[in-house]
Amino acid sequence: MSIHPSLRGADGLVGQRSVLTRIERIQKLQKDGRFDGEQDSVYGLPKVRTQFKVKKKKKDEDEATEGEAAATEGDAAAEA
Repeated sequence: MSIHPSLRGADGLVGQRSVLTRIERIQKLQKDGRFDGEQDSVYGLPKVRTQFKVKKKKKDEDEATEGEAAATEGDAAAEA
């Protein structure tokens, strides 16, 4: 049995889109200085990269733990 659309949460609309609208693309290109409204056409716009979520890598966590270990070793050497 399915859930009635009125009972669904609004979480389905929240999220990061992978495609920008034409206006958003033009605004981003103008911000980067790659689009001039008087000379360039709004058709055939170049691709514009969207922001992606960045996942933390295990290397970052490993480096952080190594840094903490080195700091504690340095503190122990300073005390001796």
